[in-house]
Amino acid sequence: MFTANDLLAYLRRTRYATVSSIGADGAPQSALVGIGVTNDLRIVFDTTSDSRKHANLTRDARASVVVAGPGEQTLQYEGLAAPITVTDPRDEAIREAYYLTWPAGRQRLAWPNLSYWCIRPHWARFTDYDRGPLIAHFLSGDFSLAT
Repeated sequence: MFTANDLLAYLRRTRYATVSSIGADGAPQSALVGIGVTNDLRIVFDTTSDSRKHANLTRDARASVVVAGPGEQTLQYEGLAAPITVTDPRDEAIREAYYLTWPAGRQRLAWPNLSYWCIRPHWARFTDYDRGPLIAHFLSGDFSLAT
């Protein structure tokens, strides 16, 4: 059985994902971004405040994420995005989750238009066709991790 702990391990092995948001006209818009993941399976990324995804997520917090590979493994992930501050100590743990994957991300803190976003999952589907297929669905109550 594929668990939330397995999902966390899978996400921690990746560095990139496609994040999709909803444009002002209702059309989908996607971008490949570098990601980090928190212990509670939130996906964190940075962007600039003049990007389409920043404007889209500010207007409509719904977001989806796709992670591909290795092999025939994929993750479809949907949730709500929230902005994360660049300096507030209360958001430090979330930023640190990003820096675990992207240590050079700290250098971007000097950028005047840097912004962070964090997506909290409410639905996910992990598929591994290399194993048979293995398909695991997660709903908002299924994302708790064993301690």
